[in-house]
Amino acid sequence: MLTQIDFLDVVRLTPLVAIDLIVSDAEGRVLIGHRRNRPARGTWFVPGGRILKDETLDAAFTRIADAELGIAKLARSAARFEGAFEHHYSDNFAAEPGVSTHYVVLAYALSSGSTQSIGRLDQHSDYLWLTPAELLAHPDVHENTKAYFR
Repeated sequence: MLTQIDFLDVVRLTPLVAIDLIVSDAEGRVLIGHRRNRPARGTWFVPGGRILKDETLDAAFTRIADAELGIAKLARSAARFEGAFEHHYSDNFAAEPGVSTHYVVLAYALSSGSTQSIGRLDQHSDYLWLTPAELLAHPDVHENTKAYFR
Protein backbone atom coordinates (compact mmCIF):
# COMPACT_ATOMS: atom_id res chain seq x y z
CA MET A 1 0.00 0.00 0.00
CA LEU A 2 1.30 3.45 -0.91
CA THR A 3 1.80 6.15 1.67
CA GLN A 4 -0.06 9.41 1.01
CA ILE A 5 3.21 11.09 0.04
CA ASP A 6 4.07 8.32 -2.42
CA PHE A 7 0.55 8.38 -3.85
CA LEU A 8 0.77 12.15 -4.29
CA ASP A 9 3.95 11.58 -6.33
CA VAL A 10 2.08 9.07 -8.48
CA VAL A 11 -0.76 11.56 -9.03
CA ARG A 12 1.76 14.31 -9.85
CA LEU A 13 3.72 12.17 -12.33
CA THR A 14 1.29 9.77 -14.02
CA PRO A 15 -2.32 9.29 -15.06
CA LEU A 16 -4.47 7.04 -12.89
CA VAL A 17 -6.64 4.32 -14.41
CA ALA A 18 -10.18 4.06 -13.08
CA ILE A 19 -13.57 2.47 -13.67
CA ASP A 20 -16.81 4.49 -13.67
CA LEU A 21 -20.17 2.79 -13.21
CA ILE A 22 -23.08 4.18 -15.21
CA VAL A 23 -25.99 2.58 -13.38
CA SER A 24 -29.50 2.95 -14.77
CA ASP A 25 -32.85 1.78 -13.43
CA ALA A 26 -35.88 0.34 -15.22
CA GLU A 27 -37.11 3.87 -16.10
CA GLY A 28 -33.78 4.82 -17.68
CA ARG A 29 -32.71 7.09 -14.83
CA VAL A 30 -29.02 7.21 -13.94
CA LEU A 31 -27.51 7.02 -10.45
CA ILE A 32 -25.27 9.91 -9.42
CA GLY A 33 -23.68 10.64 -6.06
CA HIS A 34 -22.66 13.88 -4.38
CA ARG A 35 -18.87 13.49 -4.01
CA ARG A 36 -17.27 13.65 -0.57
CA ASN A 37 -13.68 13.33 -1.84
CA ARG A 38 -11.28 15.30 -3.99
CA PRO A 39 -10.98 15.76 -6.87
CA ALA A 40 -14.43 17.00 -7.87
CA ARG A 41 -15.61 17.20 -4.24
CA GLY A 42 -19.07 18.73 -3.94
CA THR A 43 -20.21 17.79 -7.45
CA TRP A 44 -22.59 15.09 -8.63
CA PHE A 45 -20.81 12.21 -10.32
CA VAL A 46 -21.38 8.61 -11.34
CA PRO A 47 -19.86 6.10 -8.89
CA GLY A 48 -16.40 4.80 -9.65
CA GLY A 49 -12.89 4.24 -8.43
CA ARG A 50 -9.30 3.69 -9.42
CA ILE A 51 -7.76 0.39 -10.35
CA LEU A 52 -5.07 -0.74 -7.94
CA LYS A 53 -1.58 -1.96 -8.89
CA ASP A 54 -1.62 -5.64 -9.97
CA GLU A 55 -5.44 -5.74 -9.78
CA THR A 56 -7.19 -7.33 -12.76
CA LEU A 57 -10.00 -5.43 -14.46
CA ASP A 58 -12.48 -8.07 -13.29
CA ALA A 59 -11.31 -7.83 -9.67
CA ALA A 60 -11.28 -4.02 -9.79
CA PHE A 61 -14.80 -3.90 -11.22
CA THR A 62 -16.14 -6.22 -8.50
CA ARG A 63 -14.35 -4.31 -5.71
CA ILE A 64 -15.50 -0.90 -6.98
CA ALA A 65 -19.12 -2.07 -7.40
CA ASP A 66 -19.08 -3.29 -3.80
CA ALA A 67 -17.32 -0.19 -2.39
CA GLU A 68 -19.35 2.37 -4.36
CA LEU A 69 -22.74 0.68 -4.73
CA GLY A 70 -22.87 -1.90 -1.97
CA ILE A 71 -23.36 -4.67 -4.57
CA ALA A 72 -21.20 -7.67 -3.68
CA LYS A 73 -19.69 -10.01 -6.27
CA LEU A 74 -20.91 -8.11 -9.34
CA ALA A 75 -19.08 -9.42 -12.41
CA ARG A 76 -17.72 -7.08 -15.08
CA SER A 77 -19.39 -9.35 -17.66
CA ALA A 78 -22.75 -8.09 -16.31
CA ALA A 79 -21.95 -4.59 -17.64
CA ARG A 80 -21.51 -3.09 -21.10
CA PHE A 81 -18.24 -1.31 -21.89
CA GLU A 82 -18.99 2.27 -22.99
CA GLY A 83 -15.45 3.33 -23.84
CA ALA A 84 -12.35 5.02 -22.47
CA PHE A 85 -12.56 8.64 -21.31
CA GLU A 86 -10.06 11.16 -19.95
CA HIS A 87 -10.77 13.19 -16.84
CA HIS A 88 -8.56 16.16 -15.91
CA TYR A 89 -8.83 17.98 -12.57
CA SER A 90 -6.88 20.98 -11.37
CA ASP A 91 -6.80 19.60 -7.80
CA ASN A 92 -5.92 16.31 -6.12
CA PHE A 93 -6.93 14.04 -3.23
CA ALA A 94 -4.60 15.86 -0.80
CA ALA A 95 -5.46 19.44 -1.88
CA GLU A 96 -1.75 19.92 -2.58
CA PRO A 97 -1.29 23.17 -4.53
CA GLY A 98 0.00 22.83 -8.08
CA VAL A 99 -0.75 19.11 -8.42
CA SER A 100 -3.42 18.19 -10.95
CA THR A 101 -5.08 14.80 -11.35
CA HIS A 102 -5.42 12.95 -14.66
CA TYR A 103 -7.56 9.83 -14.99
CA VAL A 104 -8.01 7.45 -17.87
CA VAL A 105 -11.46 6.06 -17.15
CA LEU A 106 -13.05 2.86 -18.41
CA ALA A 107 -16.81 3.46 -18.35
CA TYR A 108 -19.20 0.55 -17.86
CA ALA A 109 -23.00 0.72 -18.06
CA LEU A 110 -25.24 -1.60 -16.07
CA SER A 111 -28.88 -1.90 -15.13
CA SER A 112 -30.14 -2.17 -11.60
CA GLY A 113 -33.34 -3.97 -10.72
CA SER A 114 -33.62 -2.17 -7.38
CA THR A 115 -33.00 1.48 -6.55
CA GLN A 116 -33.67 1.06 -2.82
CA SER A 117 -30.36 -0.16 -1.46
CA ILE A 118 -27.82 1.10 -3.97
CA GLY A 119 -25.13 3.47 -2.82
CA ARG A 120 -22.77 3.86 0.11
CA LEU A 121 -22.89 7.05 2.15
CA ASP A 122 -19.22 6.71 3.09
CA GLN A 123 -18.43 7.42 -0.57
CA HIS A 124 -21.09 10.02 -1.40
CA SER A 125 -23.15 12.25 0.89
CA ASP A 126 -26.34 11.72 -1.12
CA TYR A 127 -27.62 10.02 -4.26
CA LEU A 128 -30.02 11.02 -7.03
CA TRP A 129 -31.64 9.13 -9.89
CA LEU A 130 -31.92 11.45 -12.90
CA THR A 131 -32.86 10.94 -16.53
CA PRO A 132 -30.03 11.72 -18.94
CA ALA A 133 -31.82 14.97 -19.91
CA GLU A 134 -32.15 16.02 -16.24
CA LEU A 135 -28.53 15.10 -15.62
CA LEU A 136 -27.32 17.19 -18.57
CA ALA A 137 -29.39 20.18 -17.40
CA HIS A 138 -28.30 19.97 -13.73
CA PRO A 139 -25.70 22.70 -13.00
CA ASP A 140 -23.89 20.69 -10.27
CA VAL A 141 -23.39 17.49 -12.27
CA HIS A 142 -19.71 17.37 -13.18
CA GLU A 143 -18.83 17.83 -16.86
CA ASN A 144 -16.98 14.49 -16.85
CA THR A 145 -20.22 12.73 -15.93
CA LYS A 146 -22.20 14.71 -18.50
CA ALA A 147 -19.73 13.55 -21.17
CA TYR A 148 -21.12 10.01 -20.86
CA PHE A 149 -24.49 11.25 -22.13
CA ARG A 150 -23.46 13.63 -24.93
